[in-house]
Amino acid sequence: MKSTHIIIRTLLVFITCLFACSDDYLQLEDKQNLTEQTFWTTRQHALQGITATYAALQGHDGSKWTFFEEIYTSLAYKGDDLDNNKNEPYGKNIASFSNGTEDTGPWNLWASCYAGIGRANQVIEKVPTISVMPAEERNQIVGEAKFLRAYQYFLLVNGFEHVPLVLKFEKNINNLQVSQSSPEEVWAQIEKDLQDAEQALPASYPDEMKGRATQGAAKAFLGKVYLFREKWAQAEAKFKEIYGQYSLNPEFENNFDSRLENGPESIFEIQFSGDRTLSDERHPFNFEVRPYAVDGWELIYPSDWLVAEMKKDTTVAGQFSKRVYGSIFFNDPQSEIWDLNIPAKLVKYSSVAVDLNRPNYFKKYAYPYDRGGAYTGANVSVIRYADVLLMLAETLNENNKLAEAVDRINEVRARSGTAPLKASALNKDQLRDLIRHHERPVELAMEWCIRWFDLVRWARGTTGKQAIKATLTAHNKPFAANYVEDKHLRFPIPGKEIAVNPQLKQNTGY
Repeated sequence: MKSTHIIIRTLLVFITCLFACSDDYLQLEDKQNLTEQTFWTTRQHALQGITATYAALQGHDGSKWTFFEEIYTSLAYKGDDLDNNKNEPYGKNIASFSNGTEDTGPWNLWASCYAGIGRANQVIEKVPTISVMPAEERNQIVGEAKFLRAYQYFLLVNGFEHVPLVLKFEKNINNLQVSQSSPEEVWAQIEKDLQDAEQALPASYPDEMKGRATQGAAKAFLGKVYLFREKWAQAEAKFKEIYGQYSLNPEFENNFDSRLENGPESIFEIQFSGDRTLSDERHPFNFEVRPYAVDGWELIYPSDWLVAEMKKDTTVAGQFSKRVYGSIFFNDPQSEIWDLNIPAKLVKYSSVAVDLNRPNYFKKYAYPYDRGGAYTGANVSVIRYADVLLMLAETLNENNKLAEAVDRINEVRARSGTAPLKASALNKDQLRDLIRHHERPVELAMEWCIRWFDLVRWARGTTGKQAIKATLTAHNKPFAANYVEDKHLRFPIPGKEIAVNPQLKQNTGY
């Protein structure tokens, strides 16, 4: 049975918080008489508060449309691994690099991150005062809140770069007009939060609490932060602390099958249940990626460049790898996708080819399981072990350990039957380019918050620095000519935020 322990059950309880509760393990009594003075006094309150903090991962308002058509499109549409449907309005300005300060996608990202940060700040401040709980459990919940706060700031500093660093829950609205901190200050706080979380979080949870942040998740994410900051030795050491503690799923497609979520490859996932009784625990990935011809909405497509890279990913015998067949629906006798009409059925590419508007489609998340009605309750992976292996390979290569780096890449390739790389055939620069523009996009295409932020870090970094416009142009990204290097690298500070907080300064170019 699907885990439903980090799900949105949001209640407004005075000005202090939006609290979310799951029917499975958070049973509140006398909800009508809670006050600011009586809340944060029991273990149930602590659990309810941390659940609300997890809930912000699905968006500040818990809407599946905010989650996908606003936040996902903002985080993904500037990348070179996908193309958007030009007939649909969602994220259209983001994709064409014509967005301004009033576009709703970046604002929803901003609002969702700060909703999560506000809730995390309350947990961090209030849970230590709940004396009726064991100290170890209090520390664990605070560790979870710090992990989640770090994740939200990771989105903000990569997405907007110049953001306020708020570490205290503020009830006085007059004190909420704060200026931006330097990116270095934000990154330092992210590291500190993750280091604290790593010390407080358990290695695992009972089955009924699967999906909560673990010590391994904190280590993996901290390693990723070191990677983004080009702290190569620290990144390598941190990734190696969890190397071998996880394993790749036997099949690539297992990562997107809701029946197998929170599995051996999962490090951290945004949890969905498919339930609709108190809130809508679903998202529309399964419809958005599929063709109209098989009951889909085809909002996004794999880019032509990505498909070309996919077709280079072959077995020793020259056949396409399993991750190719598991990622895209394309003109090949073995390519198939689920038609989600009732009853759902697998269809071959050849059987619907004449009805397709485009030659290639994504198929990740396009499964008929756990639909919860029309949409899906499949979890969305934030970080999985294959990603860690590829990030470890990247750090090893930068640390001049090329052969070891190739071994880690080959672990990922072997799962999909892709022919192994030979270290003797590559130098450091060649392997760096292969990781960046083949291994990572082919393995992780269109996945949550990965490709665009990869391009951003390589543009901001000093190691093998790559200008984004040059990459987009080389990969034939639509509207690459519109890209302005020091402008579109980041989102604008939302205009409505500047309107209520004159301390905020707009990002360059907007």
